[in-house]
Amino acid sequence: MGLNRRILIADDDPDMREGVADLLGHMRLSDLRLGDLNFDICSVETGDEALVHLRRDRFDLALLDHHMPGRTGLEVLAALRDETLRVPCIVISGEATEALRKMALNQGALAVLGKPVDPGLLRAQVARVFALAG
Repeated sequence: MGLNRRILIADDDPDMREGVADLLGHMRLSDLRLGDLNFDICSVETGDEALVHLRRDRFDLALLDHHMPGRTGLEVLAALRDETLRVPCIVISGEATEALRKMALNQGALAVLGKPVDPGLLRAQVARVFALAG
């Protein structure tokens, strides 16, 4: 029997949300000896929607676009930290500068990835999150 892991994808670009969900749907983590993982993916368009879902439901990982309507990915991270909600987060941005990386890591992000997202790098970061939580 596989483990169900819940992932929230927050991005205002529907193609990005769909592409990331598809990529994660084809991911195999058997080499990490974590057993079979099944992903239950929730996709939202704004930072405000992301925060509502993260407050209300349990998620094992949140993938947060930095630039979204309403709250940015960094603002969602700050709210999670202030409310002591422990959800591993990865920030994704078309402007993944060193300054953004430092700010996101200081707010509690585990990684910052640039757009377009490198599929291998995204898979590796997701695998790392689940290996740590294993």
